[in-house]
Amino acid sequence: MDHYIDIRLRPDPDFKPAMLMEALYNKLHRALFDLQATELGVSFPAHKQGVRARKLGDHLRLHGAQTRLEQLMASDWLTGMRDHTQVSELLVVPANAQHFNVARKQFNTGSPSRAKRYAKRHNVSEEEARKIYAKLAERRIALPFVQINSRSTQQRFCLFIEHSKPQESSVAGAFNHYGLSSNATVPWF
Repeated sequence: MDHYIDIRLRPDPDFKPAMLMEALYNKLHRALFDLQATELGVSFPAHKQGVRARKLGDHLRLHGAQTRLEQLMASDWLTGMRDHTQVSELLVVPANAQHFNVARKQFNTGSPSRAKRYAKRHNVSEEEARKIYAKLAERRIALPFVQINSRSTQQRFCLFIEHSKPQESSVAGAFNHYGLSSNATVPWF
Protein backbone atom coordinates (compact mmCIF):
# COMPACT_ATOMS: atom_id res chain seq x y z
CA MET A 1 0.00 0.00 0.00
CA ASP A 2 2.70 2.47 -0.94
CA HIS A 3 0.88 4.22 -3.80
CA TYR A 4 -2.55 5.67 -4.45
CA ILE A 5 -4.74 7.27 -7.09
CA ASP A 6 -7.40 9.86 -6.30
CA ILE A 7 -10.58 9.88 -8.35
CA ARG A 8 -12.85 12.86 -7.80
CA LEU A 9 -16.30 13.34 -9.23
CA ARG A 10 -16.82 16.48 -11.25
CA PRO A 11 -19.95 18.51 -10.50
CA ASP A 12 -22.74 17.61 -12.88
CA PRO A 13 -26.08 19.42 -13.13
CA ASP A 14 -27.85 16.28 -14.36
CA PHE A 15 -26.57 13.70 -11.85
CA LYS A 16 -26.22 13.82 -8.08
CA PRO A 17 -22.82 12.85 -6.65
CA ALA A 18 -24.32 9.77 -4.95
CA MET A 19 -25.56 8.46 -8.31
CA LEU A 20 -22.19 9.05 -9.96
CA MET A 21 -20.31 7.43 -7.05
CA GLU A 22 -22.58 4.40 -7.32
CA ALA A 23 -21.82 4.07 -11.03
CA LEU A 24 -18.08 4.57 -10.45
CA TYR A 25 -17.94 2.06 -7.61
CA ASN A 26 -19.90 -0.55 -9.59
CA LYS A 27 -17.39 -0.19 -12.44
CA LEU A 28 -14.50 -0.53 -10.00
CA HIS A 29 -16.04 -3.67 -8.49
CA ARG A 30 -16.34 -5.26 -11.94
CA ALA A 31 -12.71 -4.38 -12.73
CA LEU A 32 -11.42 -5.78 -9.41
CA PHE A 33 -13.46 -8.95 -9.97
CA ASP A 34 -12.22 -9.37 -13.54
CA LEU A 35 -8.58 -8.84 -12.45
CA GLN A 36 -9.09 -11.08 -9.39
CA ALA A 37 -7.41 -8.28 -7.44
CA THR A 38 -7.06 -8.94 -3.71
CA GLU A 39 -4.31 -6.43 -3.02
CA LEU A 40 -6.10 -3.20 -3.95
CA GLY A 41 -8.02 -1.26 -1.34
CA VAL A 42 -10.31 1.75 -1.38
CA SER A 43 -11.18 4.62 0.91
CA PHE A 44 -13.57 7.53 0.70
CA PRO A 45 -11.86 10.63 2.17
CA ALA A 46 -15.01 12.78 1.91
CA HIS A 47 -17.43 10.24 3.43
CA LYS A 48 -20.02 11.36 5.95
CA GLN A 49 -21.76 9.32 8.62
CA GLY A 50 -25.03 9.97 10.37
CA VAL A 51 -28.61 9.06 9.63
CA ARG A 52 -29.19 12.24 7.62
CA ALA A 53 -25.73 12.64 6.12
CA ARG A 54 -24.61 9.12 5.18
CA LYS A 55 -22.78 9.63 1.91
CA LEU A 56 -19.57 8.30 0.44
CA GLY A 57 -18.87 11.75 -0.95
CA ASP A 58 -17.28 12.70 -4.25
CA HIS A 59 -13.79 11.30 -3.69
CA LEU A 60 -12.64 7.69 -4.17
CA ARG A 61 -9.05 6.77 -3.35
CA LEU A 62 -7.47 3.58 -4.69
CA HIS A 63 -4.59 2.09 -2.66
CA GLY A 64 -2.03 -0.51 -3.64
CA ALA A 65 1.38 -1.29 -5.06
CA GLN A 66 2.50 0.74 -8.06
CA THR A 67 2.47 -2.14 -10.55
CA ARG A 68 -1.00 -3.37 -9.55
CA LEU A 69 -2.51 0.12 -9.69
CA GLU A 70 -0.92 0.63 -13.12
CA GLN A 71 -2.42 -2.67 -14.26
CA LEU A 72 -5.88 -1.60 -13.06
CA MET A 73 -5.64 1.79 -14.74
CA ALA A 74 -4.39 0.21 -17.98
CA SER A 75 -7.67 -1.69 -18.20
CA ASP A 76 -10.55 0.31 -19.62
CA TRP A 77 -12.68 0.21 -16.45
CA LEU A 78 -13.39 3.96 -16.44
CA THR A 79 -15.17 3.88 -19.81
CA GLY A 80 -18.28 6.02 -19.59
CA MET A 81 -17.06 7.78 -16.44
CA ARG A 82 -14.15 9.82 -17.80
CA ASP A 83 -16.34 12.90 -18.40
CA HIS A 84 -17.58 12.69 -14.81
CA THR A 85 -14.24 12.15 -13.06
CA GLN A 86 -10.89 13.77 -12.50
CA VAL A 87 -8.19 11.12 -12.04
CA SER A 88 -4.85 11.94 -10.41
CA GLU A 89 -1.50 10.54 -11.40
CA LEU A 90 -0.13 7.57 -9.50
CA LEU A 91 1.19 9.11 -6.27
CA VAL A 92 3.36 7.95 -3.36
CA VAL A 93 1.67 7.66 0.04
CA PRO A 94 2.98 10.29 2.50
CA ALA A 95 5.41 8.85 5.07
CA ASN A 96 3.42 10.19 8.02
CA ALA A 97 0.08 8.66 6.94
CA GLN A 98 -2.11 7.02 9.53
CA HIS A 99 -3.97 3.83 8.68
CA PHE A 100 -7.67 2.98 8.62
CA ASN A 101 -9.58 -0.20 8.05
CA VAL A 102 -12.33 0.26 5.47
CA ALA A 103 -14.77 -2.63 5.73
CA ARG A 104 -18.17 -3.85 4.72
CA LYS A 105 -20.67 -3.74 7.56
CA GLN A 106 -23.73 -5.97 7.30
CA PHE A 107 -26.97 -5.36 9.16
CA ASN A 108 -29.84 -7.64 10.00
CA THR A 109 -32.70 -5.65 8.50
CA GLY A 110 -35.53 -7.98 9.41
CA SER A 111 -36.50 -9.40 6.04
CA PRO A 112 -39.47 -11.80 5.98
CA SER A 113 -37.27 -14.73 4.99
CA ARG A 114 -34.99 -14.11 7.99
CA ALA A 115 -37.97 -13.99 10.31
CA LYS A 116 -39.23 -17.27 8.89
CA ARG A 117 -35.84 -18.93 9.43
CA TYR A 118 -35.66 -17.52 12.95
CA ALA A 119 -39.10 -18.97 13.78
CA LYS A 120 -38.05 -22.38 12.51
CA ARG A 121 -34.70 -22.38 14.36
CA HIS A 122 -36.07 -21.12 17.68
CA ASN A 123 -39.39 -22.95 17.65
CA VAL A 124 -41.53 -19.79 17.82
CA SER A 125 -44.44 -18.68 15.68
CA GLU A 126 -43.75 -16.72 12.51
CA GLU A 127 -45.80 -13.84 13.93
CA GLU A 128 -43.57 -13.67 17.02
CA ALA A 129 -40.45 -13.83 14.85
CA ARG A 130 -41.78 -10.98 12.66
CA LYS A 131 -42.28 -8.84 15.80
CA ILE A 132 -38.71 -9.51 16.88
CA TYR A 133 -37.39 -8.64 13.45
CA ALA A 134 -39.62 -5.55 13.17
CA LYS A 135 -37.59 -4.01 16.02
CA LEU A 136 -34.40 -4.66 14.08
CA ALA A 137 -35.85 -3.11 10.93
CA GLU A 138 -36.66 0.12 12.81
CA ARG A 139 -32.99 0.80 13.50
CA ARG A 140 -31.57 3.77 11.71
CA ILE A 141 -28.30 2.89 10.03
CA ALA A 142 -25.82 5.77 10.02
CA LEU A 143 -23.13 4.37 7.70
CA PRO A 144 -22.71 5.48 4.09
CA PHE A 145 -23.62 2.95 1.41
CA VAL A 146 -23.97 2.30 -2.31
CA GLN A 147 -26.32 0.06 -4.23
CA ILE A 148 -24.05 -2.49 -5.84
CA ASN A 149 -24.50 -5.30 -8.35
CA SER A 150 -22.47 -8.32 -7.28
CA ARG A 151 -20.38 -9.66 -10.14
CA SER A 152 -20.30 -13.17 -8.64
CA THR A 153 -23.93 -13.62 -7.51
CA GLN A 154 -25.68 -11.15 -9.86
CA GLN A 155 -27.58 -9.82 -6.81
CA ARG A 156 -28.20 -6.12 -6.15
CA PHE A 157 -27.76 -5.02 -2.54
CA CYS A 158 -26.82 -2.13 -0.27
CA LEU A 159 -23.12 -2.20 0.55
CA PHE A 160 -22.60 -0.33 3.84
CA ILE A 161 -19.05 0.91 4.33
CA GLU A 162 -17.38 1.65 7.65
CA HIS A 163 -14.11 3.54 8.15
CA SER A 164 -12.42 2.55 11.43
CA LYS A 165 -10.62 4.79 13.87
CA PRO A 166 -7.06 5.75 12.86
CA GLN A 167 -4.24 3.35 13.64
CA GLU A 168 -0.56 4.21 13.87
CA SER A 169 0.69 1.17 11.97
CA SER A 170 -0.54 -0.69 8.93
CA VAL A 171 -2.10 -4.15 8.96
CA ALA A 172 -1.45 -6.33 5.90
CA GLY A 173 -4.13 -8.57 4.48
CA ALA A 174 -6.34 -9.35 1.53
CA PHE A 175 -9.09 -7.16 0.11
CA ASN A 176 -12.30 -8.37 -1.49
CA HIS A 177 -13.47 -7.37 -4.97
CA TYR A 178 -15.05 -4.23 -3.49
CA GLY A 179 -11.61 -3.05 -2.28
CA LEU A 180 -12.68 -3.66 1.34
CA SER A 181 -11.17 -5.84 4.06
CA SER A 182 -12.27 -7.04 7.47
CA ASN A 183 -8.79 -6.52 8.92
CA ALA A 184 -6.28 -4.97 6.46
CA THR A 185 -5.74 -1.21 6.53
CA VAL A 186 -5.20 1.49 3.93
CA PRO A 187 -3.24 4.72 4.40
CA TRP A 188 -5.26 7.72 5.57
CA PHE A 189 -4.04 11.27 5.07
